[in-house]
Amino acid sequence: MSRIASLCLLLCLSLLAFPELLAQPPRSLFIEGYAGRMSYAAGQDAELHISTSAAQFSIELRRIGATNELVWTKRNVTGTEHPIPEDASSHGCRWPVTLRVPIADTWRSGYYVASLRAEDGGGDYTHRGRRTAESDLYFVVRPKVPGSNSKILLQLSANTYNAYNNWGGFSLYAYNGRAKNQGSRVSFHRPGGSQFFNWEHAFVVWAERNGYELDYAVNYDLELIPRLLDAYKLVVSVGHDEYWSAAMRDAAEAFIGRGGNMAFFSGNAVCWQVRSEDDGNALVCWKQNYFQDPVFKSGDHKTLSSLWSHHLVKRPENNLTGVGFLWGGYRKSHGQFMDDPAEFTVHRPDHWVFSGTNLKRDDKFGGKDTIVGYECDGCELTWRDGLPFATHRDGTPEAFTVLSTCPVRWHPDDAEWYERWEKGRTGNAVMGVYTRGGTVFTSGTTDWAHGLRGGDKSVEQITRNLLDRLGK
Repeated sequence: MSRIASLCLLLCLSLLAFPELLAQPPRSLFIEGYAGRMSYAAGQDAELHISTSAAQFSIELRRIGATNELVWTKRNVTGTEHPIPEDASSHGCRWPVTLRVPIADTWRSGYYVASLRAEDGGGDYTHRGRRTAESDLYFVVRPKVPGSNSKILLQLSANTYNAYNNWGGFSLYAYNGRAKNQGSRVSFHRPGGSQFFNWEHAFVVWAERNGYELDYAVNYDLELIPRLLDAYKLVVSVGHDEYWSAAMRDAAEAFIGRGGNMAFFSGNAVCWQVRSEDDGNALVCWKQNYFQDPVFKSGDHKTLSSLWSHHLVKRPENNLTGVGFLWGGYRKSHGQFMDDPAEFTVHRPDHWVFSGTNLKRDDKFGGKDTIVGYECDGCELTWRDGLPFATHRDGTPEAFTVLSTCPVRWHPDDAEWYERWEKGRTGNAVMGVYTRGGTVFTSGTTDWAHGLRGGDKSVEQITRNLLDRLGK
C-alpha cells in the first residue's frame, strides 16, 4: 500500500472513531424583531415579535431624546427562530408575540428603542469564541391623556420609514429592491426601517434642550385616531414626511379648519398618496405605476396611490402644506446644485417668523449646515420688483406668503415619467406660511433640522418663533 493510501485509510478510521471531527461549523448567530404596533398609549402593553437563533437573549428599552433614558430591561428571555415568509415585505412576518412590555403611566411620550442582544460561545469543537448579535426595534409611546403635558404633537414619519425599508427583499423603491424590483405594498410587521435619526432626532434634542415638551404620534395615528389632534394647538412634521393617506390628510385639514396649527419642518412632504390596509399595519402605493392600481380601473381616482399632485387625483399637497414637490426638487443630491450653497434667501424679513433674527432682505442663512436639501418643495412663483409671489395656479392657498427661496431641480429619471412634467424646469425650495382657520408653516426642505443640530442662530430663532406662537 502506498504512503498516500495509508494516510487516507488512517484519516477515514479516525473520522469513524471520532465522529465529532465531522461536526459542521456553527451557524450564524442572529436576532431581529418588530413591534406589533408603531405606537402605544401609556398604560398599554407593547407586543414585541422576535426571532433569534440563540437559546436566550436580553432586551433593554430606552426613551431617546436629549438624554437616553433606560426604562425597562429583561434578561434570559427564551429565544425562538421563526420562518420568514416569501411575502414578508408586503404582508409581514407573522411571527408570534415573544413578550409583552408593560408601558407605565409615568413613561414620557416619546420614541423608544428596544435593543436586542444575543450571545453564545461559538461551535462545539471548532470556531469557538464568544459571539454576539444585536439589533433594534422601535415604537412610539403616546400620552395616556393626549395634550395633558404638551400642546405640541410631533407626528413621526413612520410611513416613510416603512416605504424605504427593504427587509425581506422589497420596498416601495426599485433601487434597493431584490433584482431592482419595486414593491407596491409594504408591511410594518418586519424588522428594520427607522429613519428617526436622520432628521427628527436632531429636532427632538434641540427642543428638549430648549425647554419644549413634545407629545408623540406616528403617521397612522392621524388616520386611526383622527380626533387625537383636538388635544393640541400645533402638529409638527419633521424631515421626510413623504407618504400620507387620504384619511390622514382629511384629519389634518379638518384640524386646521377648526383653528389648529401645523408646522412642516419637512420637505417632499405629503408627496405620495397611500392606502392603509390591515388596520394600519401595511401601506399600498403604486406610484409611477398608478395604471396598475386597482383603483385606476374603477374610474374613481380619489384614492389613487400616486402623486397627490397627479392630474387624476386632483388634490395637490399645496392645498395643505402650501408647497409641493412638482415645483420643488433636489439640492445637494441627485446631481443637482452639488457645488452650490444650500441656503435660503430672505425676501420678507419683517414677517413675524423672522422676529429676533436680525435678517434683512436678500440675506442668506442656513448654508453652513446645508439646510436646503436633499428634497425640497415649492410652488409656482411670479416675481415683481425682485420679490416672489405664489401664482396659486398649482393649489397653493391664496393667503400663502413666500418668506424665503432657494433654487432646486428634479433629476430627469425622477421627473419624466410624469406626462405633464416640464422637462428641465428649475423650481425653488419655498419657505412660507398661510392662515386659513389655523396657521400652516412650511420650511420646504427635508434638512431644516440640520440647522438645529449645527446651532444655526437664525434657524433656531425661526423655530422658536413658530413653536412659541403656534404651540401655546
